[in-house]
Amino acid sequence: MSFIHDDFLLSSSQAVRLFHEYAENEPILDFHNHLPPDEIANNRKFENLADAWLESDHYKWRAMRANGTPEELVTGNGDPKEKYLAWAATIPHSLGNPLYHWTHLELKRCFDIDTLLGPETAEEIWEAANAKLQAPNFSAHGMLEKFQVNALCTTDDPAAPTTDHERIAADDHVGTGVYPTFRPDKAWGVGDSPSFLNWIENLEIQADKEINHLNDFLECLARRVNHFHEIGCRLSDHSFPTFPSSFPNEDRARQIFADVLDGVSANTEDENNFTGFIMLFLGRLYQAKGWTMQVHLGPLRNNSSRLLKEFGPDAGTDSIGDRSQADNMRAFLDKLDKDESLPKTIIYNNNPADNFTVATMLGNFQRDIPGKMQFGSGWWHLDQRDGMEEQIKTLANVGLLSHFVGMLTDSRSFLSFPRHEYFRRILCNLLGNWMEEGFVPDDFELIGNLAKRVCYANAKNYLGLEIS
Repeated sequence: MSFIHDDFLLSSSQAVRLFHEYAENEPILDFHNHLPPDEIANNRKFENLADAWLESDHYKWRAMRANGTPEELVTGNGDPKEKYLAWAATIPHSLGNPLYHWTHLELKRCFDIDTLLGPETAEEIWEAANAKLQAPNFSAHGMLEKFQVNALCTTDDPAAPTTDHERIAADDHVGTGVYPTFRPDKAWGVGDSPSFLNWIENLEIQADKEINHLNDFLECLARRVNHFHEIGCRLSDHSFPTFPSSFPNEDRARQIFADVLDGVSANTEDENNFTGFIMLFLGRLYQAKGWTMQVHLGPLRNNSSRLLKEFGPDAGTDSIGDRSQADNMRAFLDKLDKDESLPKTIIYNNNPADNFTVATMLGNFQRDIPGKMQFGSGWWHLDQRDGMEEQIKTLANVGLLSHFVGMLTDSRSFLSFPRHEYFRRILCNLLGNWMEEGFVPDDFELIGNLAKRVCYANAKNYLGLEIS
């Protein structure tokens, strides 16, 4: 039997039926990923499997380093095939890691290759996959169609142009709805005045307005929110170690901003204050637009100063942060909620120790919209079977699993859409086991329709994207 077989990860008859009858054939709405819009606009075709698999996958990079791979073959300028061979040498050591499952799901679903990847099989898999990559249906557009991706949301800096998204929207050959996501994390980078001022210059260009004081800055952010909305955006995205919880008055924020314009970088306290001020301003804009605010909570980034210097951020040296979350989270959400300005919110937690903290805090602010405050799917280091199951169990224990908006790839690869299948199998296996145990009713209409909604319809209804 092939490793990736019809009932892969499904351990009960109920799970098998739930997956194949209810979940398997649902379309995909990938509402958070890092796919480059220019590659969709240009319908990129990949030269080889290394380009498609290894270009920017920090998950694989971490595993390759753990296997002793020289950095030249990880993030360096090594030959693409040599990089691929280094990955092939790594994968047999990754048993128990989701990378082992993802790799073989991608080989099976993308290339119809059943062979397990390893040093002995690397050459034949390289040749077979590269031959298929030359076919038209293995372009960016072809992969979106192959995996029934009805819509996806990229991650976009408001100080960058949106011309690629506009090109995609005007291209009748793109059957997938492709939408930007407003990611303004550089808007509070006042602790580094030179970098912040460079970003401000780009924001001025995109917003078509000169920035001389705080009010100009806020107007430029609002203009970009309006522009993003006009081209289909309905989500923002942010990443924080903890929620901002210091909220200065406008006079203080104005002084911090003026100092940074004069070239004086803010200290840590003022940077935290400015972050809180801007996030409240943006949260109110999101609520007024009916957007969803996504927050990725808890990572400790760029832990290797050596790799940060050599490569830059996103080198694969980020880990789970061990911080107190409850007080800051409460302060921020309550500040917006009492002003009737709290938007729909999805929070992705990076530390499993905080699962119940995050989920129960979100429950304090539910109102009006079913599942308004969402405990997002297992994220980053928790994007694996145990992490996904624990997220689902936590949500079911203290919230309403039936309204859960489900899975996303958070990926930079067009080959990664089988991760939705991975999630669906894990979800159906958990629900099926609950049915078998008598923990939930042995009622396929009840449980199957819940699984089906979590796979697609809940996200479609919640996000309000204009999906045809």
